[in-house]
Amino acid sequence: MRKSRRSAATVCSLLALALLLAGCPKRAVTSSISAPAPSGTPPSAAVPTGSPSSPATSSPSSSGTKSPSVSSTATPRPSDFAANENLKDIHFDFDRYDIRPGDAKILDANARWLKAHRDDLILIEGHCDERGTTEYNLALGERRARATMSYLTGQGVQTSRITLISYGKERPVCTEHNEACWARNRRVHFLVKAK
Repeated sequence: MRKSRRSAATVCSLLALALLLAGCPKRAVTSSISAPAPSGTPPSAAVPTGSPSSPATSSPSSSGTKSPSVSSTATPRPSDFAANENLKDIHFDFDRYDIRPGDAKILDANARWLKAHRDDLILIEGHCDERGTTEYNLALGERRARATMSYLTGQGVQTSRITLISYGKERPVCTEHNEACWARNRRVHFLVKAK
């Protein structure tokens, strides 16, 4: 009887230690994408996949060259970017990251402006409402940013100009606890920086 209690206590202690060490990330996820413009393949095929808890970074391959799908230059800091009144936010349904038809029209206008200003770099921020865990919302915010990037690259915006970041639920524009407020927080926001 005592051995089974000790075993149970040991297992519980190990599980608690594992949970403590794993923790929940509370930092934003940043990715810098630098791939050639799409040519016959879907834009999402050029996007590297990465863990939402670790930013995408470039690493040398076995031949000593940088991976072509991840930027070989330093990722610009989010603080280097500024808002631009010509780029409008788009919004998403609850727990979704697909582009809605009305928001596609907004992205079309954003793409036209971005193609006319080819010297500007773009930061696409993915945001979520307060519901759900921090880790889940960071991943969902990243999927929203990636879906937006895929749409823009499909419209001719160069992928090499785009940096992605997910803030999850950490930067709400509205702090009330109701559906109207949550809908405003489920968004992608655009910032720009001159090259």
